[in-house]
Amino acid sequence: MAANIPFPLREPQQKEQTPQQFQPNLNVRLTCPDCRVSPPHIVEEFASGDLVCGDCGLVLGDRIIDTRSEWRTFANDEGDDPSRVGAAANPLLDGNQLDTVISRRDGGTGAAKDLNKVHGRATAVKGERNLVQAYKEISAMCDSISLSKIVSDTAKQLYKRVEDEKLLRGKSSDAIIAACIFIACRQEKVGRTFKEICALTRVPKKDIGRCYKSLQAKLQTNTTIMNSEDLMSRFCSNLQLPNYVQKAGVDLVRRAKELGTLAGKSPISVAAACIYLVSYLFRTPKSTRDIAHVAGVSEVTIKSAYKSLYAERENLIDIEALRSKPHGEGLSFDDLAFP
Repeated sequence: MAANIPFPLREPQQKEQTPQQFQPNLNVRLTCPDCRVSPPHIVEEFASGDLVCGDCGLVLGDRIIDTRSEWRTFANDEGDDPSRVGAAANPLLDGNQLDTVISRRDGGTGAAKDLNKVHGRATAVKGERNLVQAYKEISAMCDSISLSKIVSDTAKQLYKRVEDEKLLRGKSSDAIIAACIFIACRQEKVGRTFKEICALTRVPKKDIGRCYKSLQAKLQTNTTIMNSEDLMSRFCSNLQLPNYVQKAGVDLVRRAKELGTLAGKSPISVAAACIYLVSYLFRTPKSTRDIAHVAGVSEVTIKSAYKSLYAERENLIDIEALRSKPHGEGLSFDDLAFP
């Protein structure tokens, strides 16, 4: 009879564990067979396309793929020009703008400059030359009176729309440029007067006004009315008045509008008269000649508006509130100039 072989007893398992799946290691580890240094010091030479051991110099692979960016430098010795597709497209110009431009710089012979000029004439798009020249004039004019780039770009877009839709046929380009700059200032709420635009562009006021009215009717642009508050900061800055005088002048303009003291006066006259009153009130007096030179109005106009302000000075200015603020100690209506 066969002997009874006892079977080993298994301890009861609480939970049956699922076997883990085998996950192969797909990482390829490259080691130099000559020096067998771990970790290996391998250098990628993209110029020759080789993998080289940095310790012994053994070539481990050839024809490797360069995974770096595709920048190429087309500049001369001075500066860098990392570009592969050229400059960004200008939305203000027509065409696909994928032209190739010959550089104007060379070794000093001057041949590249001549080639660039000839190539530019041969590849110039019809009508684009006039647009580029107009854009240069708009940029130069806006920079001369310290206008922001937003105003300059808005004026360029308006000019391009006028040229594309042929809205102002027979008008001079200078008058169109002046009207576009004036409308752009109104849209971006930058206070500039007609006289300033006339002095900037050297175009008569009537021509600018006609182009402005025609563009406003045809383009249906949303232009805001110029406020005296928009002019106060620039006028006070040109007159070198401190900030607290400028702030008091803005408050005076708003109070005069609420009471209707200077109703019917132009925003420039209102701002000039308020500056004249506030400058004497804070003991930093400015003459009517200086204010008239900055604001572009006559001295008679400033004095006429100042008479109305002087008559209502107690209703327009809360002198007790100004005395409680910094730089307001000892303020009095006695310091005001008589009209």
